[in-house]
Amino acid sequence: MNILADIAYHGLRALLQLLAHPFYYVGILFIVLQYRRQIQFERKLFHTKLHSLISETWRTLLWGWIGGLAASVLMAVVGATIQPEAVILLWILSLLLILFRVRFLCWAYAVGVIGVLQVLSSSIDALANVMPAWLLDPILSLNLPALLALVAVLHLVEALLVRMQGARTATPMFYESKRGKIVGGYHMQGFWPIALFLLVPLQGGSANPLPWTPLLGGNLWSGGWTIVGFPVMIGFAELTMSRLPQQKARMSARLLAVYACLVLLFAIIAHEWPVMTLVASILCIALHEGLLLYSRWDEAKRTPIFVHDQRGLKVLAVLPGSAAAELDIVPGEIIHKVNGVSIRTKSELHQAMQMNSAFCKLEVLNLEGESKFLKRAMFSGEHHQLGILLAPDQDAMYYAEEKHTHIFAYMRKKLVGLLSKPSGTKPM
Repeated sequence: MNILADIAYHGLRALLQLLAHPFYYVGILFIVLQYRRQIQFERKLFHTKLHSLISETWRTLLWGWIGGLAASVLMAVVGATIQPEAVILLWILSLLLILFRVRFLCWAYAVGVIGVLQVLSSSIDALANVMPAWLLDPILSLNLPALLALVAVLHLVEALLVRMQGARTATPMFYESKRGKIVGGYHMQGFWPIALFLLVPLQGGSANPLPWTPLLGGNLWSGGWTIVGFPVMIGFAELTMSRLPQQKARMSARLLAVYACLVLLFAIIAHEWPVMTLVASILCIALHEGLLLYSRWDEAKRTPIFVHDQRGLKVLAVLPGSAAAELDIVPGEIIHKVNGVSIRTKSELHQAMQMNSAFCKLEVLNLEGESKFLKRAMFSGEHHQLGILLAPDQDAMYYAEEKHTHIFAYMRKKLVGLLSKPSGTKPM
């Protein structure tokens, strides 16, 4: 019971420490800006929105706490020692890095950069003399194997969050394919502010010994321990034109899990053989970049799926709570017939729906190419709209750039990242 009482006491202090941390609220602000931009894209492309700013923000915060508790348990097993100055340094470096790319907010880049600076400044006197003492001393004092272990655990939690919530972050978009045709796709981007609580060795801390021996703990824990709380941002960004969001999320989660295991292996190697710290730090960055390059290569060799064909109109997305959602129409399916009429264009779809303003019969080709027959009464105001967002045709008014945007694009009131076309398309 003494160990449980100690954990509860130190945990409450860590919770207050977390809630007083200014970077936690910086993370929340970033989440709000992200969803605001996402909704701007939806309104511009489809004249409606698929996500709610308030509900998505609260859901993200909730999953951040769930992921943080899971990461905290894993880190307690690993036994990494994270100093308070390391947290401040990682946040400052991450905020500087996102001036170049938003995806650099991930701590894999900050930890990798710090590891390289630590090894070089400790082995090259000229570099150590150039760096100011207020920066050099904290860098040299950091425990790099522990920070690498933290990166590994965070990416394992990220893999779980992407697997469970990644598809929900997907925003339907219009893109220009490699052949110059406008096709449908999804931009999947999610960030979670993780509430992390770490057991750390501390002289004069709890007198009760831990009931387990942490992996990287050694004899550091004999002098007592306490719990510290601090925020961490984790997130991912993917683009797909050749897979459904659920499929892309599963693929990304598997790759992130493999990356997490490799980085944890590097952390153990660097802990046992400090001479490998530089290699581990470089690989921490290089393998993370490799995930992005592999995703781009995989998309480039595959055929876009959100395009219309001779069978009918391809469904890109379905509005929540709409008639199409009630009929269980899902993205990737094809609207083949409406009220018994085969359709090939959006104008034909509109004309077929007007044939019967009180009732709608659909023949839809599911993801396996098999027909399913749906019918639903149409009420006042619904006769012209099912709640389906269709894949684009060549009359699309806008399409999105594929390149990653910088942080200033999130702060601007004007939407950045859309290219104009002469005419437009609207959801049916």
